[in-house]
Amino acid sequence: MAEVITMPRLSDTMTEGKVAKWHKKVGDKVKEGDILAEIETDKAVQDFESEVEGTLLYVGVEEGSAAAVDLVLAIIGNEGEDISGLTGGAAAPSAASEDKKEEPKAESNDTAAEETSAEVPAGVEVITMPRLSDTMTEGKVAKWHKNVGDTVKEGDLLAEIETDKAVQDFESEFNGILLKQGVEEGGAAPVDTVLAIIGPEGTDVSAVGAPKAAAKSSDKPAEQKSEAKTEEKAAPAANTSSSDRVAISPLAKKMAQDKGVDINSVQGSGENGRIVKKDIENYQPSAKPASSAPAASSAAAQVALSFVQGEDTESQNSQVRNIIAKRLSESKFSAPHYYLMVEINMDKAIEARKEINSLPDTKISFNDMIIKATAVALRKHPQVNSSWAGDKIIHRGNINIGVAVAIPDGLVVPVLKNTDQMNYTQISAAVKDMAGRAKSKGLKANEMEGSTFSISNLGMFGIETFTSIINQPNSAILSVGAIIEKPIVKNGQIVVGNIMKLSLACDHRVVDGATGAQFLQTLKTYLESPLTLLL
Repeated sequence: MAEVITMPRLSDTMTEGKVAKWHKKVGDKVKEGDILAEIETDKAVQDFESEVEGTLLYVGVEEGSAAAVDLVLAIIGNEGEDISGLTGGAAAPSAASEDKKEEPKAESNDTAAEETSAEVPAGVEVITMPRLSDTMTEGKVAKWHKNVGDTVKEGDLLAEIETDKAVQDFESEFNGILLKQGVEEGGAAPVDTVLAIIGPEGTDVSAVGAPKAAAKSSDKPAEQKSEAKTEEKAAPAANTSSSDRVAISPLAKKMAQDKGVDINSVQGSGENGRIVKKDIENYQPSAKPASSAPAASSAAAQVALSFVQGEDTESQNSQVRNIIAKRLSESKFSAPHYYLMVEINMDKAIEARKEINSLPDTKISFNDMIIKATAVALRKHPQVNSSWAGDKIIHRGNINIGVAVAIPDGLVVPVLKNTDQMNYTQISAAVKDMAGRAKSKGLKANEMEGSTFSISNLGMFGIETFTSIINQPNSAILSVGAIIEKPIVKNGQIVVGNIMKLSLACDHRVVDGATGAQFLQTLKTYLESPLTLLL
């Protein structure tokens, strides 16, 4: 009798496992003790041995893919044995009718793709999940702007897609009727899978994309569900009289929250009266504009402090949070970090900033000065502006500094391109603009790509010193602390000085200790003697 082998729990914190490599193929003989596969957990890659003998009849997880603990990993039994009732795993009793659909899916993704494309009726366009950034592997539908049955024109806003970096509007390139939504609102799907289907009214598209949708349910119930959803949503979408159903883009909604704008008092200029970014930008609050920042802080604090004594709660990770976690883990565990720290006397920098800010229409921050000084220092130490690439080191031709910005979902790093060629005013304007748009998810994907060095500043929170994780593919990141008044020795006398601590995290594969130290020494000179930046 066939044995179902499930994804094992190989560590106490493991919730899913990834098949790094299969050592047996479907049809191979398996003996007890044979290595069946290599399973990558949250901690390590481990060999997984078979405890049963027989023939490998079914592989439930493809090589390179992941599955939750206790889901079907493989089925071993007698050659030719019928396992159609087992391929659904724990859900087999309720999913028995779908087993036959799942088997062809496991055999070949290419075959499934061919079947799908072969079944596309004439005049029908299949729209797939777009790749909106170079690191995007899947997208989440933050909101649908068209329901099944709606007429869609070229250029119409179809949906808002949340990537690993931002929420972006996705427009249709076709005319027709929205016949099917491949991803539910709030759901996620890998890049290049079916997002929507557009075509002539009344066209039957139930077979299109069927192999990919088989694991969930048959297409017809999905469409009926979607149509029912359409009936429920149709009236509210057109009528925005209820405050809960105001038609507004997520970006505009976030901007309204940050500015303290009542969205019910804003006239939308978008499609069907939808409130968009420019409506919030052009809106003039009638009262208390200065209180917008505290209001935003208060809202954030409310979320953080909303708990019940003795009761644990959970919150679903956003796409941004998941990618941040993945990238930071990859960086910390793959790049050998080391840290260098130095104290900077900011007395002259403070005086220089006062003089610069006394000029008309000029206001720069200490952070702007640090960014400028860092960019100029990187010119003299190009090794710090390099990246590790396996068997080679890439020496970057441009100096593009990424500035870490905290957002509700975690951290994003907008990039100042060719920072060394920018003056203080340009740096100040660019940082304010991108930081503001980052917090409202208004940054474009290309504005967060291409950094060669990063800066993280927690000085505004009174943090004196800290270390950061390198933002790969960079080889270093500068951590900036607060400027603190403290006693220092100057010309043999104890006087009060303004001290700021910097910490440089370096990837030892690229930046040697002496190289990092020399870079910090140059940066210290620029900040303690700002006039040297003009030389």
